[in-house]
Amino acid sequence: MHAPLAWFQFALYAAALVLITKPLGLFLEQVLDRDGKTWLDRIVKPFEQLTYRVCGIDPTKEQGWIGYTFALLTFSTVGLLFTYFILRFQDHLPLNPQGLPGLSPHLAFNTAVSFATNTNWQSYGGESTMSYFSQMVGLTIHNFTSAAAGIAIAAALVRGIARPAASTIGNVWTDLVRVTYYLLLPVSLVFALVLVSQGMIQNFQPSIVAKTMQSYTIPVAKTDAAGHPELSADGKSPVLVDRTVTTQTLAQGPMASQVAIKMLGTNGGGFFNANASHPYENPTPLSNFLQMLSIFAIPSALTYWMGRKVKNQRHGWAVWSAMAVLFVAGLLVIWWAEAAGNPIHQGLGVAATDGNLEGKETRFGIFNSALFATITTAASCGAVNAMHDSFTPLGGLALLFNMQTGEVIFGGVGAGLYGMLTFVVLAVFIAGLMVGRTPEYLGKKIHAYDVKLVMLILVALSATLLGGTAWASVSPWGQAGLNNAGPHGFSEMLYAYSSAVGNNGSAFAGLTANPADGDPHWNLTLGLAMLIGRLLAIVPILALAGSFAGKKVLPASAGTFKVEGVTFTVLLIGTIVLVGALTFLPALAMGPVVEHFLMNSGTLF
Repeated sequence: MHAPLAWFQFALYAAALVLITKPLGLFLEQVLDRDGKTWLDRIVKPFEQLTYRVCGIDPTKEQGWIGYTFALLTFSTVGLLFTYFILRFQDHLPLNPQGLPGLSPHLAFNTAVSFATNTNWQSYGGESTMSYFSQMVGLTIHNFTSAAAGIAIAAALVRGIARPAASTIGNVWTDLVRVTYYLLLPVSLVFALVLVSQGMIQNFQPSIVAKTMQSYTIPVAKTDAAGHPELSADGKSPVLVDRTVTTQTLAQGPMASQVAIKMLGTNGGGFFNANASHPYENPTPLSNFLQMLSIFAIPSALTYWMGRKVKNQRHGWAVWSAMAVLFVAGLLVIWWAEAAGNPIHQGLGVAATDGNLEGKETRFGIFNSALFATITTAASCGAVNAMHDSFTPLGGLALLFNMQTGEVIFGGVGAGLYGMLTFVVLAVFIAGLMVGRTPEYLGKKIHAYDVKLVMLILVALSATLLGGTAWASVSPWGQAGLNNAGPHGFSEMLYAYSSAVGNNGSAFAGLTANPADGDPHWNLTLGLAMLIGRLLAIVPILALAGSFAGKKVLPASAGTFKVEGVTFTVLLIGTIVLVGALTFLPALAMGPVVEHFLMNSGTLF
């Protein structure tokens, strides 16, 4: 894509995001207010009230942070177990026209945890592993519930900040029901219909075997009468023979309904193994644009809602601006790196102007791949329209850093906002120390207890990420899953744990986390990393909400640090970048940084 056209598309994307932020933020205010009235009330209100009656919920009874946390963790655990059993026994359940078997225990655990935590990491190919029932009931339901849980946590934290001397932070059941019924379901329904209009499939047909227009030949392993591969004289490599292919299997299924909520809820997780690069899952330039816009839609709107809730709209826009600056910076680095390409390829005759097209869908090109990759790693979505493993070293570095910051650059639905607010608390604390007074955030003093909670989040998540990478890098099971050697192989492992802890779900797709020999280490360790990434953030975040809720609001004084404007935004960005650089730069230096210098000296991995 030519640079002027790419800049025009980016301007169009940025304008669309800004235009939807305020109206969607105002709608969120109505949804997150228990007594809020929306234009959907006539249709949805009866279902909301029926749900309360059937489940025995009193929507007027609020909870303290402990009760809110316990209820949310119980809800997530029950959903996780529900999905685990569906995946284990999908061969005994309906809507399985391909007759796919149940998943192994460790793969079912990894997948159930992945979707329950809004990660949607996939150690499998969707079209060849999951029945339609598993896709719709086991996975898509989590796309709604995990997204609703993220928004509920953010709402609870903002309420705690906004309320003076309160003992409660809301009702988790009311938050989950209202977010699902008034926001996620209706918007996903409309979005799914739009995607169908673009050519995305939505059916229950079995896979179709179609005849190719041209036959082609591929090398395959030669097998003996028992079906075992024959080995060459050295006994190490298989004997290959040519096979002529005249047919192609076209997977079918209920796709649009899953893609709509996976993007809107920043879940990720492709119906197909190729994810959003597959023409069924992302058929047109318009579907590509709308999918990218839907990823940032709710996270962006939540910053506007927060500004209204704390009665300081300029603060909401300051937080939005910090996210936007980091987003644009990441995009420019990735776009530049991919457009510059690989000098070794150029030495083989590839034109420098072609850039790095390896692993990219030619329908979208370099800029659309860079934009999609930036958005999905910044927003903990995990959907991809290009293979991140094929990005240049510096392009991969920027993707890694997006996730390692805690994915607060708009971030996941709810998760981005509450993650960013932890950095806001830390930035305000640092500002208070610099002027020698007790830090205050929106009129509430920040005490040692609050900072300890913030540090618990940062230390626990970074220790899990780096510790998991270190363990895998020195273990036979970790090295066995690699597709590349050297620093790129290390980047594959670092990316996997960054994605898992950040609840992102994308991968350097060369990594094999579910090997044919059944080794469970990758599935189990990544599953535990996902649980830590979600649960060890939820508990201290809600404890922070309870702590702020109980504080009195103090009047502003001449020494009060203002949390709006350029100074605050720069301080917030600096805090995020500094914490990320100090924590992860050594690991990044051993992976993508070393690989970049080796690439320029003529070495590839």
